[in-house]
Amino acid sequence: MKLSELTRTGWPGSARTPLQALDLAFAQFCQQQQPSALLQHRWLAALTSYQWGRGHACLEMSEWSTQAAGVLNWTPEQCHYLPADLLGAADSLPWAQGEQSPLVWVGKRLYLRRAWQAEQTIRNNLSARLQHAVTPPADLQAQLDDLFGPPGATPDMQRQACAHAAQHAVTLITGGPGTGKTTTVVKLLRLLQANAAIPLRVVLTAPTGKAAARLSQTMSQARSLLSDPQAQVLPETALTLHRWLLSESAKPNSSTSPDVVVIDEASMIDLELMARVLQAVPLSARLVLLGDKDQLASVEAGAVMAQLCQGKLLSAHTISLVHSHRFDATQGIGQWARAANLGNSQALMALWQEAPQGCFVTNAVVSRLSEGRSTDAATLAQLKACWQPWLNQLAELQYGVTPCNDESALALLQSFTNVGVLCALREGRWGVQGFNRQLQQALGFADQAWFVGRPVMARRNDYALGIMNGDLGLCLPRWVDGAVRLRVAFADADGSVRWQVPGRLDDVDTVFAMTVHQSQGSEFEQVLLVLPDKPVPLLTRELIYTGMTRAKKRLCVWAPAPNLLMQAVEKQVQRSGGLD
Repeated sequence: MKLSELTRTGWPGSARTPLQALDLAFAQFCQQQQPSALLQHRWLAALTSYQWGRGHACLEMSEWSTQAAGVLNWTPEQCHYLPADLLGAADSLPWAQGEQSPLVWVGKRLYLRRAWQAEQTIRNNLSARLQHAVTPPADLQAQLDDLFGPPGATPDMQRQACAHAAQHAVTLITGGPGTGKTTTVVKLLRLLQANAAIPLRVVLTAPTGKAAARLSQTMSQARSLLSDPQAQVLPETALTLHRWLLSESAKPNSSTSPDVVVIDEASMIDLELMARVLQAVPLSARLVLLGDKDQLASVEAGAVMAQLCQGKLLSAHTISLVHSHRFDATQGIGQWARAANLGNSQALMALWQEAPQGCFVTNAVVSRLSEGRSTDAATLAQLKACWQPWLNQLAELQYGVTPCNDESALALLQSFTNVGVLCALREGRWGVQGFNRQLQQALGFADQAWFVGRPVMARRNDYALGIMNGDLGLCLPRWVDGAVRLRVAFADADGSVRWQVPGRLDDVDTVFAMTVHQSQGSEFEQVLLVLPDKPVPLLTRELIYTGMTRAKKRLCVWAPAPNLLMQAVEKQVQRSGGLD
């Protein structure tokens, strides 16, 4: 008997709902450990597990009688199978009693204990940090004038963010692409180092390899514009969070414990990872979280950055940067992203109707596609033209004109990421799996597992290889022991290259196309954002906004059903949790 059949036995109606076998198995386990006569108790356990799988920290029941369908994102027909008085049964839930119970019932929220414990850790840790006094520079305003210039008539939010972080133990800096989050941090570090008796130990970190590499690149650019004494005080390299957590400086009472910790792309950090990170950061260290609260939340459960920005605990310590130095909010990509982020479907429809038809075929910054076939030959040909400089570089390697060394590998990785094909879905003809097959063929690559030019992205952390989830690599020819062998080149945050044997990479995706989730922390010169032709739960305002803002110079939105694009920006993700 299958697990789903076993767990549904004697459970009327559950087979007609979106509950997964894992959710039912969890409820069945609770029932076996401590039997309950109430069927509602098993439903509550299963629903809590189900919500965790959907990214929610808890099952929110404060308005259950009227909002159950909205909380679960179920249809009225599916909700029909829910038993009556679930809210009333929560008070007598036996599996939420005691300090070791698998569930926690508090404030009309039902948590898995692991989720509740993570929330408590985050809240208590941040509360303790806010009580920790830091010593600001004595002549702070004068030093801010040196960094930003004298105050003008319009408030300089970068200056305010820097001033706040200089005077407080915790600062959240949120803003869209190009609003100057990392620029602000560079000036903050210069300010703090200038007032330190000895050089401060600074940790720069981000959730993924791509985000860490970008942060390292930004820091390197900042160092190149400063005099040697000023540049020396800035750190050279950013680490992924997972690499830092394994390092000596993250261990309790380490002699190398940091004085300042800066975490970029904090919106990507899930509930449990944030709890681990905060426990590793010394209470004596300044903590600066950077991110865009309007982007997609973490893949795993929680919406930590967004809830902290909105909640009472850190609202006074949150600085929002609103002026983008990359996008003009009145035209081009900035105008489209602003309409999407505001949920203004009418404005977005007007922009859609005005945009030229075709994939990067005109001089327009933003274009649109409504072609109903995902195999559209003209679009695939245009994408090949956009990737042609990269293909030409590959051709030189394939024919042995130049050897593939670290420098050429880095150049190829950079050239490849000039184009990004971002899909809302993984599967189906409008998902990355279908587009990867089509692009591999259209670009002229062989139909085989490993080939020169295959771009891959790691799907999990592999500490033995030093490859982290989200790291991007290219399969390239390389001289090894006097013969040409295929090796996969990954760029490390410090600008070096890590070469790996393809056969050891057992959990990677081909990424001629990638999901919008996978693209977080990345930037591309040109982006084709591909949406499905049928409604799916993933299609939300946050996904549209995140996909659009990965583009730096040109954007094409492919919506085979344009009405779904307009509906998506009206649908905002609301993850349940208690941090707000």
